Amino acid sequence: MDHIIVKAIILGIIEGVTEFLPISSTGHLILFGHFLDFTGPFAILFEIVIQLGAILAVIYYYRAKILQSLKHLRPGQWGFTLWFCLLIAFLPSAFIGLLLHDTIDAYLFSPFTVSIALIVGAVLMILVENIFNSRRSDDFIHAGPKKALVIGFAQCLSLVPGMSRSASTIMGGLVVGLSVKAAAEFSFFLAIPTMVAATGYSLLKGFEMMSSTEWLALAVGFVVSFIVAFIVIGKFLSFLVNHSLRVFAYYRVVVGVIMLGLILAGIV
Repeated sequence: MDHIIVKAIILGIIEGVTEFLPISSTGHLILFGHFLDFTGPFAILFEIVIQLGAILAVIYYYRAKILQSLKHLRPGQWGFTLWFCLLIAFLPSAFIGLLLHDTIDAYLFSPFTVSIALIVGAVLMILVENIFNSRRSDDFIHAGPKKALVIGFAQCLSLVPGMSRSASTIMGGLVVGLSVKAAAEFSFFLAIPTMVAATGYSLLKGFEMMSSTEWLALAVGFVVSFIVAFIVIGKFLSFLVNHSLRVFAYYRVVVGVIMLGLILAGIV
């Protein structure tokens, strides 16, 4: 029991740090889960569900803006525009994810897939930022349905473990003309319906097989990820004001190459 709780704490910290950075929280959880010998059906469920802790950190961080948006939900008001756009952006990955959920779980949750996706995603981040970074808008609330749909389709890239939901949606935001900071904030808000749906679906499919110890581990990982993610959100936004995404892209390449080397050497 003690061992699984320690693993839950470690993975909760990793989730909180990586969920909103464009470096793939799922990918890091898979990699560290492999090193910690934390694999199998419960590990996959755990890696998805503790992301909800990080999402609740977003809700708490933006609680004032969320409450204000709910007071302006009439058509034509900014709250209605925001949540309507988030719904549109949510639908593509929800539909494709529902269709391919079992296939993704069966074939893509591996260190090799994550390593390749980390490198490919890094290249895409650099290309997108170079091509589209000249167009900047800090108004993510009024992005509009067309831009939201583009971001939604970009988020579908994150169905591949290692691509990163944050990286995918930020790239989508850059393509439609948002600044890096505005794209990140849209990504944070989009995470709310996306991860709540993913967590709920995973729990419905897997809660019956969980033991009391596994429930405890899930709760511990959930709380730890919430606390760490809340700290990371503000610091990440402050960083993006004066920095680009390149540092994250370089990090992804380094991790991806090291992992591929370990895999080819038979160590992983």
